[in-house]
Amino acid sequence: MSADSRPATGPQLVQAWQTRGPLAWALRPLSWLYGALLGLRRWAYRLGCFPTQRLPVPVLVVGNVVVGGAGKTPTVIGLVQHLRARGWTPGVVSRGHGRSQDGCLPVDADTDSAVAGDEPTLIARHTGAPLVVGRDRVAAGRLLLERHPEVDIVVSDDGMQHWALARDLTVVVFDARGTGNGWLLPAGLLREPWPARPWGQGALLVLHTQTPQHPLAGSSPHPAFTATRQLASTALAPNGGQLAWTDWAQQPPEALGAFAGIAQPERFFEMLRERGLHLQHTLALPDHAPASAFLHALEGQAAGTVWLCTEKDAVKLFPLLRERPDLQIWAVPLTQTLPSAFLAAVDAALQGLSSRHGHQTP
Repeated sequence: MSADSRPATGPQLVQAWQTRGPLAWALRPLSWLYGALLGLRRWAYRLGCFPTQRLPVPVLVVGNVVVGGAGKTPTVIGLVQHLRARGWTPGVVSRGHGRSQDGCLPVDADTDSAVAGDEPTLIARHTGAPLVVGRDRVAAGRLLLERHPEVDIVVSDDGMQHWALARDLTVVVFDARGTGNGWLLPAGLLREPWPARPWGQGALLVLHTQTPQHPLAGSSPHPAFTATRQLASTALAPNGGQLAWTDWAQQPPEALGAFAGIAQPERFFEMLRERGLHLQHTLALPDHAPASAFLHALEGQAAGTVWLCTEKDAVKLFPLLRERPDLQIWAVPLTQTLPSAFLAAVDAALQGLSSRHGHQTP
C-alpha cells in the first residue's frame, strides 16, 4: 500500500462518504481489508521492518487523514512565512503529485510545473523557500539540506502517512467535510483511523481550513484551531496584470465562466458565486489535471467568455497561453489566515528543539 496513493473518486462515491448509506455499507468489507493492511504497515514500521529515519534538523509535517485536498498548500505557505518571521530558515519537501519525472528534484519559482508538480511550484513562488520534490521524503530532505545547509527546519508537504520520515510536529488539516461518515476507504474518506496518533514523539495539532459541517468522528485529544480563508479581490493575468474581478458583480462581462482542476472544484465555484458573480459556464476537471486537459476542455466553449481559475491551475496553464490570445483567463488567488492561537501552539511545540538535531534538547 502506497502512502501517497490518491484513489480516483466520482460524485456518487464522494456523496456516499458523508453518510452511512447503502453504498457505504456495501463497501464496508473492503474498508476492513484496507484497515487490516494499514495496520500491518504500521506494525512493520514499529518493528523496524521498514526504517523511520531522522533528518539532522526538526521536521514539521503538514498532512491530512482524508482523501482529496483539505487546504494543505495554503497552510504550508502560511507556516513557512511564519517560521521565517520567527527566525527560522525553513525549507520544504513535497511529493509533487502530477509531476512527469521520478527521483528528487530541486524546485524554484521558475521550475516548470509539469516536472515539479503544481502544488510545489505554487509553494515555491509564494515563499521563495528552498524546495525539493520526491516520492522519498527522506532522500528529498537530504538533498535539500545538502544544497541549502542554511536550512534549519524542514516542512514536509502532504507527509502524514509517509512514516519513513521522522517528524517533530504534525499539523493535520481538515476542510468542511470533516471525517465524513467516519469510515476508512473505500467506504469512507479516511486514509487512516481518526483520532490518529502522532507518528513518533512530536505533538499533533488540528487545523480546520473551513468550518466543519459535521463534528470530527470520535473525541480528539489534539488541540484544534480554525483558519479563515477567502478569495483575493484581485485576479491575475498570464502577463502579470491585475484586475479587481469583484467589480464584475456590478458590471459583469458578456459571458463569465470558471474552471478548476482541484479536489473540490465546486467549492471554488461556490466561493465565486458568494462574491456576487453569475457564472454562465463551469468546468470541473480532476485534481492535478494537466494543462492540455484544460485547453481541450475549453475548446468549443462560448467565444468571448472570460474564465476564472485557481492559482493552482494557473501555474500549469499560464505558460501555454502566450500562444492562445483567444482565451481570456484570470487566476483568482485564495488567501488563508492562520489563527494566532494556532501559530502560538506551533511555536510552543518547536520550542526547545535543536535547530541542527531535530529532537528535544535538555
